Amino acid sequence: MMQRRDKTQARHALANLILGLVGTLRLAAGHHMTEEWLAAQLSVSRTPIRAALSLLAQRGVVVARPRQGFFLAVSWDRITRQHALEIPSTPEEAFYSALLRDRLAGDLANSFTQTELARRYKVNRTVMLRALTRMGDEGLVMRNKGQGWHFLPTLDSECALHNSYDFRRMVEPAALRLPGFRADPAVLARLRADHEYALASEAGMNERALFELDSGFHETLVGFGGNPYCMQSVQQQNRLRRLLEYQGYANRRRVRDWVQEHLAIIAALEAGEPARAAELMRAHLDNAVAATPSPAEAGPPAAPDAGRAIASPLVRR
Repeated sequence: MMQRRDKTQARHALANLILGLVGTLRLAAGHHMTEEWLAAQLSVSRTPIRAALSLLAQRGVVVARPRQGFFLAVSWDRITRQHALEIPSTPEEAFYSALLRDRLAGDLANSFTQTELARRYKVNRTVMLRALTRMGDEGLVMRNKGQGWHFLPTLDSECALHNSYDFRRMVEPAALRLPGFRADPAVLARLRADHEYALASEAGMNERALFELDSGFHETLVGFGGNPYCMQSVQQQNRLRRLLEYQGYANRRRVRDWVQEHLAIIAALEAGEPARAAELMRAHLDNAVAATPSPAEAGPPAAPDAGRAIASPLVRR
């Protein structure tokens, strides 16, 4: 069962990688998505590529033609988050969520060993190492020089949260006013489509998808400024606040609020008004400070329901 579930997750993840490749290379509708070419691009064999393309065919992203193969049915600039596949839950995901949930609740020490985790969570070594490696890649934990692991600094206090927003209010609006700022209309169109999908989606978006939508928006807009130092600072802030996505706020209105504020900023940039967008960005971050409770006030997050999109709002971003 574990093996089948891992393969299923891998197929879904590979399908999302193909979507990313389409966007990176800006492929037009009708492009021949050959298995050989994709296998070479993504360094995998043709069999999982075929399975991933079949999943994308079910989503309407590609179309299968008899004896010809798969062809892109949607141009790169029309692909949005609604086309992405929800990756099925795994034991690794359950352990990952439990670890973060207990950390936020104050039930897990800053430094810990794998032996302690195995005893507490009854999890096998393979699952544990996969989850810890992922958390390390996301900037949440780091191996100790000796034995064990430790959590990296994050925005887990009210003071840290407000300091973070003070810093972002200095950097992000200023990035939109840089002389070299250039907004890509096609990228803005994709951002708009992603945010409109978030508003219209009846099933809701899970916590990770909401965080990626939010963090991707801020990183993309700062990236238009062309200053790598600004980009690096915003990416670091996103790494620090990643942990907050697992605090399940019950008020759906907060999600709608920050999504609509993002859309207003996008509209200003589409109209060629970066100065206006900078003003809206500053107001957006001001609103975020006013709406953001401390982690202690928010309480620990609820455990995710495996295999289902979670309608769990975040604070305004």
